[in-house]
Amino acid sequence: MWKTVVRRVVIMIPQLFILSLLIFIMAKNMPGDPFTGKITPETDPARIEELRELNGLNDPWYQQYVRWMGNAFQGEFGNSYTYKVKVSTLIGERAMNTFWLSLLTAVMLYAIAVPLGVLAGRFHNSWFDRGVVLYSFISFAIPTFVLALILLYFFGYQLSLFPTTGSVDVREAPGTAGYYMSKIYHMILPAFTAAVLGTTGIIQYLRTEVVDAKSMDYVRTARAKGVPARKVYSKHIFRNSLLPVAAFIGFTITGLLGGSIFIETIFAYPGMGHLFIQSISSRDYSVITALVMLYGFLALLGSLLSDIIMSIVDPRIRIE
Repeated sequence: MWKTVVRRVVIMIPQLFILSLLIFIMAKNMPGDPFTGKITPETDPARIEELRELNGLNDPWYQQYVRWMGNAFQGEFGNSYTYKVKVSTLIGERAMNTFWLSLLTAVMLYAIAVPLGVLAGRFHNSWFDRGVVLYSFISFAIPTFVLALILLYFFGYQLSLFPTTGSVDVREAPGTAGYYMSKIYHMILPAFTAAVLGTTGIIQYLRTEVVDAKSMDYVRTARAKGVPARKVYSKHIFRNSLLPVAAFIGFTITGLLGGSIFIETIFAYPGMGHLFIQSISSRDYSVITALVMLYGFLALLGSLLSDIIMSIVDPRIRIE
């Protein structure tokens, strides 16, 4: 198993190299540059050209790429043209916000989806099952930004139950209990929104697997032996029904860590998704390339994690 894990990690190296090259070329072909937005009628064109020369933007793209890759191997992705800080520092700050939001989202996601999927499959064709199916259809059909705006309007502005922007109350001192409670309070609404939208696939997979498992021979055998229905579902059906869900856990985790662009933008939550949109708007090349590289790495990591989780959940599956 570990040999395969190491082999997969080694294969990720050329994949990331190709990804970095494509992203760098695409970023350089974007209209304008980081200094384009600073041009005003009072701006001296010579000064803008001087800034471009000092930052190496007039060099051929391959020279810029080699320089960027050399710094990247040392953990340096340059400085943000917009925020005037190191890209690694900027992403690190936003990544922590996204991490905690992703963690809360994942907890809510599986807390909602797993019980609904299992119960809908167990009580197939009941009123509860029909209600879960209707919920799945609605959550699948509604766009992310629509649900986010609806929840933001009612719970944020009309009822004033949750904050509408930011990640923490600026009046709270860092390190205090109130500070951490404020961070959790600011995450509840965006995390719940993302969780609701992510439950559809898990519910449908679990529901289908439970319905199919009820007619399997091992379930009929267990029932014939007099095994209680609760134990049949908890020890036989539930574990086998988790296999399709386990296959996507790695992608779900790494996808959440990448940050939800719509959720973070609408709720003005300072995470990586929000930073990505701001960087594109300001043509902050150094931040854009670093973020997309991180997203690519998370996607590859998600595939590896899914395979490992599958081998843990199902003893019959082993990575040789």
